[in-house]
Order: sequence, then C-alpha cells, then structure tokens
Amino acid sequence: MQKRTFLQTAAVLALASTAQLVQAQQTTPIKFQLDWRFEGPAALFLQPVAKGYFKAAGLDVTVDSGNGSGGAVQRVASGTYDMGFADLAAVMEFHANNPDAQNKPVAVMMVYNNTPASVMALKKSGIAKPADLAGKKLGAPVFDAGRRAFPIFQKANGIGNVTWTAMDPPLRETMLVRGDVDAITGFTFTSLLNLEARGAKAADVVVLPYADFGVKLYGNVIIASPKLIKENPAAVKAFLSAFAKGAKEVLANPAASIEHVKARDGIVNVPLETRRLQLAIDTVINSPDARAEGFGRVVPGRLSLMASQVSDAFNTKTRVNPDDVWNPGFLPSAAELNVLPKK
Repeated sequence: MQKRTFLQTAAVLALASTAQLVQAQQTTPIKFQLDWRFEGPAALFLQPVAKGYFKAAGLDVTVDSGNGSGGAVQRVASGTYDMGFADLAAVMEFHANNPDAQNKPVAVMMVYNNTPASVMALKKSGIAKPADLAGKKLGAPVFDAGRRAFPIFQKANGIGNVTWTAMDPPLRETMLVRGDVDAITGFTFTSLLNLEARGAKAADVVVLPYADFGVKLYGNVIIASPKLIKENPAAVKAFLSAFAKGAKEVLANPAASIEHVKARDGIVNVPLETRRLQLAIDTVINSPDARAEGFGRVVPGRLSLMASQVSDAFNTKTRVNPDDVWNPGFLPSAAELNVLPKK
C-alpha cells in the first residue's frame, strides 16, 4: 500500500514538473502598437524582433504600424494591444479626460527625451523666429502633437494670435510648399524630409524646434496596459530589457537596422528612412537632455511641469497627475540603459 502511494506521489510530482517545464518554455504574446507607419524610427522595435531578443526573453512580440499617438493610446486602453509607443502628452490627455477609465495606459520607458515637434516654414515667408509667427496662417492635422502643444510654445515665446488651417497628414507639407499656409507644425524628422520630397531644399526651410525655444516637453514613451502590468509584470520588464539591447544596436548603426523596416514595408525608401532615423537619434533620442538625464528615465520636476502645461494647453477635464502616467519600476539596470552612443 505504501509502495503504491509512493509511486502515485512520484507520478504526480513528475507531472507537475513536466507542466512547470512546459509553462517555462511557453512564450508570452505581446501585441505592440506603433505611433506611426513603418518609417526609420520603427527600427527601434523591429530590430529586437528580427534579432530574436524578445523571443529569447520569453516574449512573442508582434509590432503593428499606427496612425497617431492618440490611436496608440486608445488601442492599449481598449485592450486590443498590450503595449505601444506614443507621445507622452497624448497619454497625459487620456488620463485627465478619462478619469474613470479602467485601463489607462502607463508610460514605462522614455524613448524620445525631447518632443520632436517643431514649427517649420520656408525662408521666403519671412519667418525666422517664433515672434514672426504672429498673425500668420499655420497648418496641421487637428490631432498633430505640435499643434496640440502649440499654446505652450506660443506662451513661452510671447507669440501673438495665429490662424489655423486643418488638413489630412499627407497634405500638410504640400500646402506649405504651395503657399496655402505660412508655416506648419509637425515632427521635425517627418515633415522636414517630406518637404524635401515635395521639392523644397533643406537650406530653404526654417525649423523652430519646441525644445530649442523654451518648451521642454518629453516626447514618445513606451506604454503598457495596467492589465499587463498587474497580471504579468515580468513580461513588461523583459520587454524593456530586450528593447534596450536592440536600441543600443540601432543607435550604433542606424543604416544596418533599416533593413528590418524594409522587411516590413517593401516600398520604403532606404536612404530616406536612414536619414529620418539618424535625424530622430540626433534631435530627440541622443539629445543633450537625454544624455544629462539618462536614456529611459525622466526627471520628476520636468515631468510635473509638463503635466501642468498639458493640463492647461489641452484644457483637460481634470488636472494631469504625473504619478499616474509614469511608472519607472520596470526599467532595466543602469548598465542595460547605457545605450546612447558617445558624442
């Protein structure tokens, strides 16, 4: 009788051990939503997929293109996606306008330490500095991050009233070149290259980056759903570690990483997207602020100021609480976050 009990116990233990082994070998699926199309900066996420870094960390990550930060935040909030990439201002706005929402996405890593938003104009317009925008006609899609944050830029630089014209994203740069508007807002690494594609020479474009004119807003962050954070915090931590490993390679050799973007969208212009990625690295990823604060991190005082500015500029239903939108608890070690190339 004792022998039979022993054998039964051994069998149960063997089955349990096998089940644990199978569970350990299983990967966690993560659906990831980009903020925009498969362009140069998407290499930051496609590199660790292609190199198997996510897989080695026990994750099965699928990366999908997007159509704006607001959409990325909404899709993570709805549970359609587990994680995403979005402008921090859009995350703040969602929190403040949906205080009762059950699944408000949380920022878990800073990627664009400075907002890529800028005002761009052609030199022939006579616009050379922020004050010159007073009385001018500006154009941008209504959901454009630069347009939404323009009141902050306007206040910081004492700019008088401006008039806005809305359009679909593909028409923004075309309307500037045609003279339908005097200036546009947009991400520098997107609109500047789009202007060149429409016949404008880089030397003829005036770029007024928000970050250079008193607006220290943070830019894009990696976001995660509270559901994922609660149910599988290890997966969030594993994702960020694998991402950092891939990001370090992308920043060290941007040209080589564009092949992974090309693999996802065969019609991309490789030289153009290589330039776009390098421009993003130089202006918002490996910026002086990023080197001072450290990749992936934020400074509490700067985050609080941004929360206050977004609350005012976006006229949110409630005030943004910076502690609700940012959770640094899953960041990799300092050694892993040492990804920025030396200047």
